[in-house]
Parts: sequence; structure tokens; C-alpha cells
Amino acid sequence: MSQQFEAIFSEYGGLLSRVASSYEANEALQQELLQEIAVAVWQAIGRFNGDSSIKTYLLKIAHNRAVTHVASQVKRIDTEAYPEGADAFIGHHATPELTASQQQSLNTLLSAVRELPLQSRQVLTLSLEGLSYDEIADVCGLTKSHVGVILKRAKASVTKGQTNE
Repeated sequence: MSQQFEAIFSEYGGLLSRVASSYEANEALQQELLQEIAVAVWQAIGRFNGDSSIKTYLLKIAHNRAVTHVASQVKRIDTEAYPEGADAFIGHHATPELTASQQQSLNTLLSAVRELPLQSRQVLTLSLEGLSYDEIADVCGLTKSHVGVILKRAKASVTKGQTNE
């Protein structure tokens, strides 16, 4: 099982990291969430029965863990400002100006996504990861048409938030 977990995390670790960063702005808490997701994947991998793709299964685990994490963080009163951190998404061969521009765009997008209600955040994040409406519906426990409605509203909200800045 250890080799299976390593292979899965090797292939999908970046995806799971992006899920964590879409839910958590604080870099240390992102790492904590990613560790929680890794433990949940480790515990659940033996129960994978092939009803969906492994990617969909992992995203369902990751989003469920992230929801639990967010709910526990909401209970905490934290006055510390969250530093934005998204170095993993920025290319290493870009010019400093392009890197700064990409960093700013990414931070703006992540901030807008984090402002969405939890269900909208889940649906939009999964869509950005390339999942189909059917796969998103499976991960979130929604109907395909409800996914479409939520996604349309989430995109409109994010777009509106970016044009107001």
C-alpha cells in the first residue's frame, strides 16, 4: 500500500496542493491542510473500488477534508493577517516582471475564490482542475444541473470581484 500511496501522491500531489491553497491562504495552514489530506488519502486508498476515476476519488477526499479544515478554522479567532503565497504556481524561467504579474494575478484569483461560499468554492476549484460537470457532481454530491448553476454564479462573482478592484 505504501508504494501505491507514493505513486498516487507523486502523480496527484500538485493537484492536492492546489486544492489546499484554494481553501487556505496562510502558507503554514496550507501545508497543515495538505498533510491532513495526505493522511485521509492514505487511510482511504484501500477502500477505492473503481466506481469513479482515481482523480475524482482523491478530489472528493481532499474537498471533504478541506471543508472540515475550514469549519475548524472558522471557529478559531485569528487576527493574524494571511500572507499570500503561491510560489508553486509561478514558472521558474520567467522574467521578474512576468513572474510578478503572474503572482499578482494568481493572488487576486485565489483571494476571489476564497471569498466565495464553500460550495461555490468547491465547484469552481474542481472546474479549474478540469473536471466535468458529472465528476464535480459526484465529488460534491450534487446534480449535474445544480453544478452548472453554481459554477455560473461562482464565475460571475469572481469576475465581478476582479472588475471592482
